[in-house]
Amino acid sequence: MTDRIKLLLAEDESALGQIIKESLKTRDFEVILCENGEKAFEKYKSKNPDLLVLDVMMPKKDGFTLAKEVRAIDDTIPIIFLTAKSQTADVVEGFSIGGNDYLKKPFSMEELIVRIHNLLNRSKVQQASKVLEIGDYVFDFPKQQLQYQKNEPTQLTHKEAHLLFHLIKNKNQVLDRSLILNKLWGTDDFFSARSMDVFITKLRKKLSKDSEIQIINVRGFGYKLSV
Repeated sequence: MTDRIKLLLAEDESALGQIIKESLKTRDFEVILCENGEKAFEKYKSKNPDLLVLDVMMPKKDGFTLAKEVRAIDDTIPIIFLTAKSQTADVVEGFSIGGNDYLKKPFSMEELIVRIHNLLNRSKVQQASKVLEIGDYVFDFPKQQLQYQKNEPTQLTHKEAHLLFHLIKNKNQVLDRSLILNKLWGTDDFFSARSMDVFITKLRKKLSKDSEIQIINVRGFGYKLSV
């Protein structure tokens, strides 16, 4: 039996939210329903959903703001916006901040379900290209696993996986410290920088079985993954 698709739905109209949730549940989706953007962000961080469906106009934190915060730490999860707005500028803004699709109210459940499956299928293709080789290691970014030769894979934390992904993508080049701090920690202050140093140390240990791999501290600039 395959795992059900886990979907986070943020919709402040309680009646509409329940209708969407129950309709999706009958199609074997697991649905986490939140009535505002603040709760949705907390559930996103704790429940690890496969896809987000976000109403644009919500109390406490609107859908666009929520999407920006999600995209600061996760650039892969598919996001669908739901909105009664129809202005072109709103649609453009939704896509510009990282949305993958835009559905205007009222909409049919069949259309929403088709769009969900299309985005998830596209995401699977993109994720398959994110299995990366580095020296004697294989790094499966979507699964957040690092495997040395034929050994059992090591499970990485969310931040470890994203930090390693950016290091590999910029292999043999300096990864800008401020840029990655803002992307993964949301700030480049002193405490976040110290936290990042701890994660770098952890990654060095996990990559230590291949002596050719080094994560070099380029003082004043950032880090460089050398292979």
